[in-house]
Amino acid sequence: MVTRHARHSATTAKATPMPRPSPCLFCAISAGDQPGHLVLRTDEMAAFLDVRPVFKGHVLLVPRTHVQTLTDLPGELLAPFLAAAQQLARAVEDGLGAGGSFVAMNNRVSQSVAHLHLHVVPRTKGDGLRGFFWPRTRYADDAEAADYAERLRASLDG
Repeated sequence: MVTRHARHSATTAKATPMPRPSPCLFCAISAGDQPGHLVLRTDEMAAFLDVRPVFKGHVLLVPRTHVQTLTDLPGELLAPFLAAAQQLARAVEDGLGAGGSFVAMNNRVSQSVAHLHLHVVPRTKGDGLRGFFWPRTRYADDAEAADYAERLRASLDG
């Protein structure tokens, strides 16, 4: 099931937001205007399943304030961003039984959506991921994606 959430208040971040490309898919997902399998949502951050995951359970973490790259992220959001990344890395292990995680981000080059996003990819020994070659997979259906999202939320709620 795709979960829709309420809009966020313009007062959730102290930083001046970057002009948002029209339309920014990740802003729309984090605001609840577009469907997405959200696994984490705070006043400052949102995390949702990647629709083309490297492995099932692959999560994208985004600041809810629109910024394009890590260098654009306001200083007051650095700690919450990294804390959320740490929580998600733990969740893919605890909630999905992964042996570890691959955590990465692109800045402009190879950035598929012009909104800062951090990939948290569940890993297992022998999973075939080599270097920066990222083969993609798909969820069998929306129900399978919803199941992965629920397992991650349950682990985060711990």
